[in-house]
Amino acid sequence: MASSARRDAPEPPDFGILKRLARDQLIYLLEQLPGKKDLFIEPDLMSPLDRIANVSVLKQHEVDKLYRVENRPAPSTSEQLCFLVRPRVRTMRYIADIVNADKISGRNRKYKIIFSPQKFYACEMVLEEEGVFGDVTCDEWSFYLLPLDEDIISMELPEFFRDYFLEGDHRWINSVARALQLLNSLYGPFSRAYGIGRCAKMSYELWRDLEEESENDGQGRKPEIGNIFLMDRDMDYVTALCSQVVYEGLVDDTFRIKCGSVDFGPEVTSSDKSIKVLLNGQDKIFSQIRNEHFSSVFGLLSQKSRNLQAQYDRRQGMDIKQMKNFVSQELKGLKQEHRLLSLHIGACESIMKKKTKQDFQDMIKVEHALLEGFDIRESTSFIEEHIDRQVSPIESLRLMCLLSITENGLIPKDYRSLKTQYLQSYGPEHLLTFHNLKRIGLLTEQSPGETLTAVESRVSKLVTDRAAGKITDAFNSLAKKSNFRAISKKLSLIPRVDGEYNLKTPRDMAYVFSGAYTPLSCKIMEQVLERRGWQGLEEAVRLLNGNEFATADGAAEEGGDAQRIVLAVFLGGCTFSEMAALRFLGKERGCRFIFLTTAVTSSARMLEAMAEAGAAGCARSAQ
Repeated sequence: MASSARRDAPEPPDFGILKRLARDQLIYLLEQLPGKKDLFIEPDLMSPLDRIANVSVLKQHEVDKLYRVENRPAPSTSEQLCFLVRPRVRTMRYIADIVNADKISGRNRKYKIIFSPQKFYACEMVLEEEGVFGDVTCDEWSFYLLPLDEDIISMELPEFFRDYFLEGDHRWINSVARALQLLNSLYGPFSRAYGIGRCAKMSYELWRDLEEESENDGQGRKPEIGNIFLMDRDMDYVTALCSQVVYEGLVDDTFRIKCGSVDFGPEVTSSDKSIKVLLNGQDKIFSQIRNEHFSSVFGLLSQKSRNLQAQYDRRQGMDIKQMKNFVSQELKGLKQEHRLLSLHIGACESIMKKKTKQDFQDMIKVEHALLEGFDIRESTSFIEEHIDRQVSPIESLRLMCLLSITENGLIPKDYRSLKTQYLQSYGPEHLLTFHNLKRIGLLTEQSPGETLTAVESRVSKLVTDRAAGKITDAFNSLAKKSNFRAISKKLSLIPRVDGEYNLKTPRDMAYVFSGAYTPLSCKIMEQVLERRGWQGLEEAVRLLNGNEFATADGAAEEGGDAQRIVLAVFLGGCTFSEMAALRFLGKERGCRFIFLTTAVTSSARMLEAMAEAGAAGCARSAQ
């Protein structure tokens, strides 16, 4: 990693085996319930399941009908019901209601619950409380990892961010550790491991414990991945809050990429139909523009259009034999490229229309001012105007959070004013959203004149307070300092540019934010991998509240391509901007980054999670 010589990045490992393993295990579990059966699937498992085993595969293994797990009664008439679900309490109650309704009507059916990726004790407790534990059989589908592209693997656990970083729920850490164990056994052993963040450290330690307990299947084989870097999302909220300006990020913000695919509506397809498009490296058009700054995309698409036309024009002057070869070997591929080119041009036009309506350029200027620490008053006024005009509740929250984190909290007067205006504009139901944002450290209020004595007093209270919830809150209140300005200065996150930043041929990772800011998460990875540890970064680590680690396995460390492949693990979500930045870094350094994320994230997803948690809190209070 420290080599300055430019080399081509090594090819990524074949992650197709992860799909095959997941499909084979699911088929095995379905066959444990022989005969025809109806399959109930939790909605957020439908897209991942379709990537692993489509309807025809399920039909081959005697699945008769498919149903979504919903609040309404189940219409199934089958004598065997199979439920493919996440380990959630509300889902257990849904299943228990079906079983108890059958009992009341005197109907005798078989029930099987398949938990993905694992079963939790709380689920069994609910089934027992509802009196149906003895009527159902339970299994686990160890579906931890879904390859979305040649360099992206997702756990498809969007709730991880809310559960761990807001609620302090550690239940998913075991799933992360088992996912790492699986990757290590198939593509390891990893020779070097780095990480920062409390969740990262716990996941790493649990994974190492699992490795010690197992037979170390990966030991003694040639590794395909040499390095692993784990990072908590709360180490860098700023990057997730900034507007994405690379093409893939803008497609996600505009159309919402789900499980590696996107639905393009009539405004993109220029027809009355929507089209579902898989976005990955197999799409030749998308692979060329996904990491590009949006300002360069139209030019690239225009050039591609001319190249395609030139290939079509080659038909002129061909003899019969040449035309036959052209039709049989090239025409189908050209038509597919033309179709995808039209879709991406339509997507660009749709993005332009939407961003123009949202005063996107003015918003970007405000973000850059916040990142650099200039014109804070003017930026605050812009946010107030944005709220008053009711442009977008999520965008208003995003700007408020970015102001808060870059300024290490809002001054009390501004906090109260912005909060009041927001609640008046968008409704009082967002009150709990503010509470959640404060708990998680995204939108905080500066404590006027907080002294060492005040901190000591809080620690003293923490020690004497026996309520676990209050202890957690006390710890959180001490730790939620962003220190962004100091970290930005220490790591040179704001590039010094003489003249205009060249976005077409960028020189560093800052291009993903128009040259205004280098993603903190990516900068940390770059520095640690370059130094092969945290030496010289002690001050930055202190400002990030520590929990860093670096280990090396001398027995596993070898030369070759594996040492130039880094598994970047984002706990709490990874943005497309971060992926683009690290792909750029990999290209510059002759290495390759593989992204393992609990789920793809964005500012909208993070803030929606906080709002949904607030709505759930309101519902519980009403009950």
